[in-house]
Amino acid sequence: MRGVGTVLALVVLATVVAAFARRWRIPAPSLLVVAGLAVALLPGTPQIEISPEIIGLVVLPPLLYASAEDMPWRELRAVWKPVGVLAIGLVLASAAAVGAVAALVTPLSWQMAFVLGAILASTDPVAVTALGRRLALPPRVQVLVQAESLFNDATSLVLVRVAAGIAVASAAAGWGAAGGEFLLLAGGGTVIGAAVAGVIALIRRRTEEPVLETVIALVTPYAAYLLAEVAHTSGVTACVVAGVVLGGRGDRLTNARIRLQLHAVYGTVVFLLESVVFSLIGLALPAQVRALAHGDRGWPLYALAVAGTLVAVRLLWVAPLSALVQRKGGIGRVNWRVPMVLTWAGTRGVMPLAAALSIPEAASDGSALAGRPLVLVLTTSVVVVTLVVQGFTLAPVVRASGIALEPAHTAREEAGARARLAHTGLARLEELAELEVVPEVVLDRLRRGLSARLDDARDRLAAGDDGGDGTGRESADRVYRQLRRDLITVETGELQRLYDAHAISDTTRRRLQRALDLEEARLSD
Repeated sequence: MRGVGTVLALVVLATVVAAFARRWRIPAPSLLVVAGLAVALLPGTPQIEISPEIIGLVVLPPLLYASAEDMPWRELRAVWKPVGVLAIGLVLASAAAVGAVAALVTPLSWQMAFVLGAILASTDPVAVTALGRRLALPPRVQVLVQAESLFNDATSLVLVRVAAGIAVASAAAGWGAAGGEFLLLAGGGTVIGAAVAGVIALIRRRTEEPVLETVIALVTPYAAYLLAEVAHTSGVTACVVAGVVLGGRGDRLTNARIRLQLHAVYGTVVFLLESVVFSLIGLALPAQVRALAHGDRGWPLYALAVAGTLVAVRLLWVAPLSALVQRKGGIGRVNWRVPMVLTWAGTRGVMPLAAALSIPEAASDGSALAGRPLVLVLTTSVVVVTLVVQGFTLAPVVRASGIALEPAHTAREEAGARARLAHTGLARLEELAELEVVPEVVLDRLRRGLSARLDDARDRLAAGDDGGDGTGRESADRVYRQLRRDLITVETGELQRLYDAHAISDTTRRRLQRALDLEEARLSD
């Protein structure tokens, strides 16, 4: 992209469109792609050329890290086997199927058709996470889709490198070397990501400066990505592993005030980057189409054929896998709705675009790499098709499937957890009362607050007011704040215990932990 003005205009456009998407309750990535495409078709719009360095180095690391940080350890451990099958087996099957279809219906050589298949073989974590935020999927289904999109990139990346090497050098594929490269990319990226996470955890445990903590959190994904790339392993895998490790320990690394600040800052960064990158996908397509040769004008039909192949292969792969998992789980009648949702949630996005842009422009003999412009157009077109068609229809598909969690279910779970936390706080308060070391006026104030919370929980209300009133005495108020912070510590421990006992979901745990953090931050004011 050229020109600071163009970049700023893009940021403004993307932010406005994303804000309207949230207001209208429609998927922001889908609307952003449509808006970018519409703007690109307007007369006088400057041509947008996406740099692979901007996508791969600036945009991807924080978005991947943020997606991985939201991954709950408990659900991830429960679905690691099907995730492994999808992250390797489905990627290979999708690459082979798309390569075969592209070689048959498009002017691409079989080498470049294989490149296209490798690029589009994996689902995209940024798109999947962005689309999944607004859906009330069961925890394991949500984690399965998100984890697959996070961990299948190493397989796809190896295929892209092998396919691009074949296309550039016109040499035979060395599959033994490809297997070794996969182990290097995935294994090396995992080791580096875990090492970076360990170092960052040690630093953050010894830091209580909010600004420094925020800077460290923003730098972490870039550190993992760059170190892995320098070591010739997978920067994507390193980012994902670092995010998963640190995300599972985030509540124990910092205090409430810093957690709230990190949440706000990272939320802003992710919002801006997602808004810009999805707009760029729509903006880039017309310029890519204009660069096509005259014989490639059938690209819309080619794109639809490739997109249909991806959906068909995914359904044929996911359906028997889902049936096997349900049979092992003791379910008599197999539910077709789960594989349908899993299939329709497999969108493509930023990662395939970055992979396509990384293809060399010239062959080994110095000539222009034939088929590269068409591969770029088909990649971007398939991304647009999946984001628009699947993005706009995913919520209706989930509703029709009947697997979405009802709002009443989530409300009951949260209300029950709030009641347990209030009971735990009251029990601790009675222990303090028996010691007769706390002024009675402070105990009464704390009891009123916890009792109000308990009543609210029983009535299934979402209010989180502590119900306390001022005593007018500075010393009593100081004692009250200290005791309330101690009770919040007790409630936090009970909240973790409920989660570890599978009594609540990760979504409920995060929501209640944030409520406790907000109250603790107010007490520190």
